Parts: sequence; C-alpha cells; structure tokens
Amino acid sequence: MAPKGTHVTVGGRALTLTNLDKVLYPEVGFTKAQVIDYYARIAPVMVPHLSGRALTFKRFPNGVDRDGFFEKNCPGHRPDWVPVAVGPGTPPPRSCCVEEPAALVWAGNQAAIEIHVPMALAADLMAPRLVVFDFDPGPPAAMRECAAVAVAVREVLHAVGLEGWCKTSGSKGLQLYVPVNGPLTHEHASSFALAVGQMLERQMPDKVLTTMAKNLRTGKVFVDWSQNSFHKTTIGVYSLRARPHPTVSTPVAWDEVEAAASGDVALVFEAADVLERVAEVGDLFAPVLTTVQVLPGG
Repeated sequence: MAPKGTHVTVGGRALTLTNLDKVLYPEVGFTKAQVIDYYARIAPVMVPHLSGRALTFKRFPNGVDRDGFFEKNCPGHRPDWVPVAVGPGTPPPRSCCVEEPAALVWAGNQAAIEIHVPMALAADLMAPRLVVFDFDPGPPAAMRECAAVAVAVREVLHAVGLEGWCKTSGSKGLQLYVPVNGPLTHEHASSFALAVGQMLERQMPDKVLTTMAKNLRTGKVFVDWSQNSFHKTTIGVYSLRARPHPTVSTPVAWDEVEAAASGDVALVFEAADVLERVAEVGDLFAPVLTTVQVLPGG
C-alpha cells in the first residue's frame, strides 16, 4: 500500500509530504505546508551554503510553542539520496547533508525548522572556511546595539584588509561572517574573533562584552567568539527560526546595518519578506562562498 500523504517530485526526486495542514507557528497560523513551500522556494540560494557540510537539524514536530530537539545524527529513514557525513563532536555524529533542493524539502517535511551549520566542510572538519562574530544583545540592548557593534568590527576588519558580510540571526541578534576559504584553524579563527572583540571591549566598555557571564550582559552586546570552536554550529543563512513568527536568518547589506545602528530600521524579516528580497537583489551572502582572504598571523 502506498504511504499516505501528498506525493510530489522535486528535481526528479519522489517525496511524500505529510501533515501539511499542521500549524507549526500557532501565533500566526503558519503551517507545515508553508514551511516546506518556503524551503522549496529558497533552495536555489540556500543549498549552496549548506552543500558539503555536516548539518544539525532542530526539529519542532509539535510546533514552535513546544520544545524542539536537535538531531545531529541523520535518521535511518532518510531517502538513500540524502548523503551523510561525519559531523563535529564527540562521539562524531553521522549528520545529514543537503546537496539539492529535494533534500531541503525533505528536511522541511521532518519539521526541521532550523538548520544549523558548522564553519568547516565535512571533508575537512579541522579547517573552517570562515570566521563568525555572533553579536548577542543583553536586554535592553537589541538589534540597534548589535548593528552598532557590527559597524565597529567592520572598521577593525578594514584596517587589516578584510571584508565581512552580515546576516540577522533570525532571533534577536546579528552575525558577521569573514570568509577565508583557505588555510585556517578553529584556534586561529577563535583567537582572531576574541582579539577583535577585546579591542572593542576596551574602546566601548559600556557597550561590548567578550566574557560569557550572563549577569554582566545587561545593556551590552556579547561578542560570542566561541562560535568558531570545532564543535559549534551556527544558524544557517536563510534558515527559519523557531520564534512566534516565521522569522529567517537573513543576509543584510551594510547600508541596512548602518541604518539599524541609527535606529532607522529593525532588521526583522519573515519568510515572505526574504523570498521577495531574494527575487529583487539575489543572494547577498554569495560572496562568503568564494571570497579568499588571509587573517593576520595566517
């Protein structure tokens, strides 16, 4: 007997989609069908940023208002065309890889709302491709303060001949990626991010923090340099987030970051907004995949 569900073909792959009417974002009535539709439509720009990486899914089969769970090991019931790769961690998981749009649609059907991505390719887990600065605001600090710190980090990067690209976390923070796409270690990436953060902490002690003590974060932006560690993953670009609304980790241009630092824009984007942005401006994060740079001391 054929399995129940809706049968579709994506890029020549046959898939059976289930429970499409299930509401995964109760506050706004955003359904599983809409999650899958978003991932199907964003796949052309999202998949290149996932390709070759051992991914971690965060699944919310009962909706974002219920506890989700991280899935580091690719389930045994995956289609045989969804490859697995050794991921970071001890013991090392056998993680799913997303190499084509159909795999992203399949993940959406698993209610894998969030896609978390390591800095390194699965083929060489010891060699991250980039450095990430994760700006995490301590209330009442918010996106405006994160954007101001990102602009300050950009000035430091420019002083040493580096370029960076920003994206929202899709939650409350902002992230700045510095592509290297060449020889790099996790230790070097972490030490560089920490050094830049500490420089700004000395210059802006009332605004920037590099220590992890949450009781010190009130009103400041924590520059989380530890996201460059071997075992860490970061929310993938274009991933949905498990928030009350279907917000997305969205690439933003520097003029938008500057406007946010001035308080002129909020930098919050939902799934429909992102699809419109991509149709208009393409993938603002594409340079992260190809730009080759060398960190100081590299």
